[in-house]
Amino acid sequence: MRSPLGVIIVLSFMILLDLYVYQPIGVIMQTSSNKTQIITFIIYWGFTLLAILCFLIIVYSQSSFLGKKIRTYLFAVIVGLFMAKILAAFFFIIDDSRRAIQWMGQKFFFRVNDLAEVGNDGAIGRSVFLSWLGLVSGGTLFGILLYGFKNKYNYRVAKQKLSFKNLPQSFKGIKIVHISDIHAGSFSDKKAVEYGIQKINSLNPDLILFTGDLVNDKSTEMDEYKELFGSLKAPLGVYSTLGNHDYGDYVQWPIDGISKEQNLENLKNIHADMGWRLLMNEHVVIEKEGEKIAVLGIENWSAKARFPKHGKMHLAHKGTEEYAFKILLSHDPSHWQAEVKEKYKDVDLMLSGHTHGMQFGVEIPLLKWSPVQYVYKEWSGLYEDAHQKLYVNRGFGFLGYPGRVGILPEITLLELV
Repeated sequence: MRSPLGVIIVLSFMILLDLYVYQPIGVIMQTSSNKTQIITFIIYWGFTLLAILCFLIIVYSQSSFLGKKIRTYLFAVIVGLFMAKILAAFFFIIDDSRRAIQWMGQKFFFRVNDLAEVGNDGAIGRSVFLSWLGLVSGGTLFGILLYGFKNKYNYRVAKQKLSFKNLPQSFKGIKIVHISDIHAGSFSDKKAVEYGIQKINSLNPDLILFTGDLVNDKSTEMDEYKELFGSLKAPLGVYSTLGNHDYGDYVQWPIDGISKEQNLENLKNIHADMGWRLLMNEHVVIEKEGEKIAVLGIENWSAKARFPKHGKMHLAHKGTEEYAFKILLSHDPSHWQAEVKEKYKDVDLMLSGHTHGMQFGVEIPLLKWSPVQYVYKEWSGLYEDAHQKLYVNRGFGFLGYPGRVGILPEITLLELV
C-alpha cells in the first residue's frame, strides 16, 4: 500500500468515485437556493478532502503517530465512507443503465415521449427517486457501521447441545467453551476484555478450546493481556492451536530486532505461560473416570489459496485410532470440506473460527446472512454431515473494522450429550 503506484491507484479511485456520487447530489439540489447548493458543495468536498488527508496520514506516518485507537477508528471511518459511496453508486449505475437503454431506444428504434424525464433538448434526465434511494442507502450503511463500533466488546454466549452416539458415558454432559480469533492487537479497552474473560469463567466449563489467531501479527500484542487470558481455567485443561495471523505473514520483519521465526517462538511460549497446551499437529488424550477421548490440534490449514497450509493432519491423527471419540481444532473451516470429511471420517467434532462472520450480517431466527458466506460455505454456527459435526465460532475479537454489526463477538458453550 505504501508504494507510490498503489497509493495513486487508490486515491484516483476514491476521487473518481466521489465525482460520480456527487452528480446526483447536484441533480437533487437543483431546486434549492444558490446558498444551499454552495454549502452542500463545501460540506461534501470538505469531508472528501479530509478523508484523503487521513488516508495519506495512515499510509505514510509511523504506527505510533496519533495512537493505535485513533488510527483504527480513522481507518474504519474512511472505509465506512468508501463502502457507503460504493452502495450509493450501485443505485446510480442502475439509473445510468436505464438512461443508456432509453437513449439507445430513442436513437435507433423508437421515440419515447416521457415528459417526466425527457427535456426540451431531448436529453433523458436522471431519476430523482433513484438518486435519493442511493444516497439514503449509502447514508444508512455508514450510520450502521458507526453504530457497530459499540458492539465490539458485546460478548454473546452461544449455547449448543451436541449429541453423539459414540461419546463415552463419563463425558456425557461435559461443558466445553470454544473461543477463537482473539486478535489481541486490536484491543483498546482492557476492562471490556476482562468482562469477556469473567463471562467465560462464570460458565464453569470442564474444557476450554481455542482455535487460533491469538494476535494480529506480533507476539508483543499479548503483553498487556497475557495475565488476563491466563486466568482462564478448566478442570480438563485449556488447549489451543494456531491461526493464519499467528505466523506474522502480514507485516515486514524484522520488527524491533525480532525476526519472524523468533516472533512465532515467542508466541508459542505465551501459550505455555498462560497455561494453554498448544497443539502443533499433534493430539492429547483426555481421561475422565477411566474413559478417554482424543483432542487433535493442527496448525493453520486452508483450502483457500491465499492462506497457508502449515497443518499436518496425518501427524495429529496418528495414534488416535483406538479412541472412540475425537475433537479436532482447526482454525479455518474450509479444512472440513477439503480434507476432514473425506479422509478422516472418525473425527466426530471439528471446531473452527477464522471467518468472524465478517463482523457484519444478519442473525435472527429465520435468517442468517453475511457477505462472507459467498466465500466460505461454513461460516458461522453448527454444520452436520452424517455423524460428523463442525462448529464455526464468530470470533472473540475483531480485525480491521473496530466493530460488529449483527454478528456479535462470540463465546461458545457446547454441551456434549
